[in-house]
Amino acid sequence: MEIQNNLLKHYLKNVYFITGTAFAGKSTAVKLLAEKYGMICCGENYHMAVSNDIATPETHPDLCYNKSLTDWKDFVTRSPEEYERWIYNVGREAAEFEIAELISLSRDNKVIVDTNIPLDVLKEISDYNHVAVMLCPQSMSVERFFDRADPEKQFLLSVIDSCEDPKAVMGNYRLGLERINSQEHYDEYASSGFFTVIREDNGTDTREEVCNTIAKHFGLITNKK
Repeated sequence: MEIQNNLLKHYLKNVYFITGTAFAGKSTAVKLLAEKYGMICCGENYHMAVSNDIATPETHPDLCYNKSLTDWKDFVTRSPEEYERWIYNVGREAAEFEIAELISLSRDNKVIVDTNIPLDVLKEISDYNHVAVMLCPQSMSVERFFDRADPEKQFLLSVIDSCEDPKAVMGNYRLGLERINSQEHYDEYASSGFFTVIREDNGTDTREEVCNTIAKHFGLITNKK
């Protein structure tokens, strides 16, 4: 069965998508906007509650990669090229789980989501004023990737530290992060045609300013003259 894009766009009319590169502030923006405007918050990897039970290696091989892991050291020691390929293909495989979940959640509520749905799919299922791209310079996204307290990042850091040569493993892992957050991928987001916010590394707290900018774009608040 195939569902036409105009139907999906109709049923996703209450959903606001935030996408972009690592360390751009996506998860923070989603959380703050959800709290401020009474929206349902869908954080990173929210789809896993369903996809972990339903996805199979035959239909979603990259989503199921973690299920076959016997040692997480294999995860952090993959080649940079394989890590890049896996990351972006997981986003594509997860898109249908995200869309189905978002249709269910947004029937009577506004939803804001930290998403990895590919740009070409977002263009088909949503509108300009329902998508925001957040970008971060590669140097920040790679060098400060682990400067966060969320459990997933800290778990990966603990796995790297447990490897026989953690310095070499970290170097290899950062090469993968460089590929995932390469200038090529940055440019794809920047030239997507969607509304874009770029994180500045100036040492100041810009969370409120950025959230207000995105809220105006989404039409959650009106512009003041």
